[in-house]
Amino acid sequence: MLTGGNVADCTAGAELLSKMPACDILHGDKGYDSDVIRRQVENAGVMPNIPPKASRKWKNCFSPFLYRIRNAIDRMFCQLKDFRRIATRYDQSATNFLAAVCIAATISYWL
Repeated sequence: MLTGGNVADCTAGAELLSKMPACDILHGDKGYDSDVIRRQVENAGVMPNIPPKASRKWKNCFSPFLYRIRNAIDRMFCQLKDFRRIATRYDQSATNFLAAVCIAATISYWL
């Protein structure tokens, strides 16, 4: 799902959660640390493992040991951003940008 650069991550969280496959633990970024998203994840029967924002007064349960698994996803995005066209988003339309991401992913992981 592609959102604008000025849109917060948590605004698209509800739609992403509706498309989430079955799992036991959800590893999320700090951008998804909101009470609404946490409740939606818990109502789906999944444990949220999201690091709390620094501005939170009450820190939720968070396991840094389990969160290390998410490092593989971060490295994948860093490899995609090595392509200048992806990092700066030259393409104006979402379909052209998705095509560029698919080509970059093919070059990075298949070849």
